[in-house]
Amino acid sequence: MIQFRNLALARGAKRLFEGASLQIHPGWRVGLTGANGSGKSSLFALLRGELHAEQGDCEVPERWRIASVDQETPALEDAAIEFVIDGDQPLRALERDLAAAESSHDGAHLGAHLGDLHARMHDIDGYAARARAAALLAGLGFADADLERPVASFSGGWRMRLNLARALISRAELMLLDEPTNHLDLDAVVWLEKWLAGYRGTVILVSHDRDFLDACATHVLYIGGGKLALHTGNYSAFEERRAAQLAAQQAMHEKQVREIEHLESFIVRFRAKATKARQAQSRLKALDRMERISAAHVDAPFDFEFLAPGRAPDPLLILSEISAGYGATNVLEDVRLDLRAGARIGLLGPNGAGKSTLVKLLAGELAPTSGARVEGKGLAIGYFAQHQLEQLRADESPLAHLAREHRGTREQELRNFLGGFDFRGKTADSPVGPFSGGERSRLALALLLRRRPNLLLLDEPTNHLDLEMRHALMRALAGYEGSLVLVSHDRALLRTVCDSFLLVADGRAAKFDGDLDDYLAWLDARREARTARKPARNDGDRQDKLARRRPLVKEIAAIEAQLAAWQEERHRLDAQLADPELYASPDLQKLRGLMRRQHALARLIEQSEARWLVAHTELEAIEEQPDANAHRVPGR
Repeated sequence: MIQFRNLALARGAKRLFEGASLQIHPGWRVGLTGANGSGKSSLFALLRGELHAEQGDCEVPERWRIASVDQETPALEDAAIEFVIDGDQPLRALERDLAAAESSHDGAHLGAHLGDLHARMHDIDGYAARARAAALLAGLGFADADLERPVASFSGGWRMRLNLARALISRAELMLLDEPTNHLDLDAVVWLEKWLAGYRGTVILVSHDRDFLDACATHVLYIGGGKLALHTGNYSAFEERRAAQLAAQQAMHEKQVREIEHLESFIVRFRAKATKARQAQSRLKALDRMERISAAHVDAPFDFEFLAPGRAPDPLLILSEISAGYGATNVLEDVRLDLRAGARIGLLGPNGAGKSTLVKLLAGELAPTSGARVEGKGLAIGYFAQHQLEQLRADESPLAHLAREHRGTREQELRNFLGGFDFRGKTADSPVGPFSGGERSRLALALLLRRRPNLLLLDEPTNHLDLEMRHALMRALAGYEGSLVLVSHDRALLRTVCDSFLLVADGRAAKFDGDLDDYLAWLDARREARTARKPARNDGDRQDKLARRRPLVKEIAAIEAQLAAWQEERHRLDAQLADPELYASPDLQKLRGLMRRQHALARLIEQSEARWLVAHTELEAIEEQPDANAHRVPGR
């Protein structure tokens, strides 16, 4: 287990926490949370041995392997699946040993050594490594055609998914995951939840996705107020306990009253618009939960709301028989959408189905290949997407960005507005260049909110945002009086701010009659249907069977060749030892050597014959196994 004894950790002159004494037991999945700058990354560095404690002890079992997700990926020409398998270091080491043994000319010991190496390969399930890697990549959204593509051909976000798969395939006893859902869509997030639930090692993860933490975490480790505290239960349980602790504070009480009034007005607005009893019930449950947990975020540095938008046309925007895509390939076909004033739509759909493409169409950033896009008079679009963060001017401050768009507005008013996004004092005047992804996202959202759009188009707005900022954004969007279209893998945000959903799948965009739970059920049914439609002996099954069969055939041939050589040598030895002349004037040293070699050969032959029988049994089992079962991946 991991043990902290009177632990104190600092970064530079700033002491992050002190006096921490706690234990993290094998198999626990611990959500690490705390405000930005509280010390989460420093604690990970301490566990990896890259940072030393100011005081006390941090003990991690010496034999534990530690895996984490690299933040950079070199532009390699290696195939994606080989890059992922490289994360299984014990397997790669064993493969190198096998290659060295097979090229060795030490015939006397080769067979036994090869047999031992192949037995070890079997014990670690090494022959199924390719199938395991393929399953991980499929879960993270990669298509079969992507497996052999070079790493260098993927974009930055997809390379981060490759890094995540590489960490997951490792045989680590301790996995450190820092924002693993940042570059994932909702489908991949749900898959990762299920994968981590079956992981037998210890996990410590930083995430700003409340639903993900609730599904994954068995404990929460909180850094705050100079202390490190371990709580049993998921993140929601932690929030409720923290809210109860803060309830005694008068300042918290005053702020909570304001937030409850804010939420109650939103509930009234929502009830007036809800058309489906099931969806209304789901939304009201989400709002009730939001109200209960709001006190836990009373000390958040974020406090902002959308300015009232200008008068909106109705309809806002019409897409008529639109097709769109990139190059010669259409991603969407025959899209018909009548976007009315007051609509609050969440886009759902599998990875790569075209959700971002549809948002670009709505924003006017992508021209359709056919059909018509018609804007209502007075439409004012506020569009947020991750690529827009790169358009911020690195040499300008947040204040300069805002002042350039709102000339004539008093500086203090702009500073007050930026303060709601935690750009205060020197930070408001600092160049954007060194800002983190989260700070850039906050600035882009601040610029967007100040423009008073009557239609918000938000494509993954919570990427890089911490829990406090996500909560503040959720509250602001709940009170937003305009219309919105949202793509997000944050289920809490989708549940709270969306009145209806649009399903983007199979080249189409259609109204989805259900809530998020219904969508997750739809995803499961879709996966099962695809599995059922696969032929019993498809190429993937055959390749997997060949991949498992090939090393056994090779091993059996090596054993048979070695056995033939040993048996021929044993026959020669037996003949020598049966010759009476050997004993007429015996050379005792030679006699002992011959007898030792005879015993050694007998032992080697017995061991190799036993391994030969095991290998043949395994080969027969593979031959008899239906191909449909060939892709089963071990629980690890």
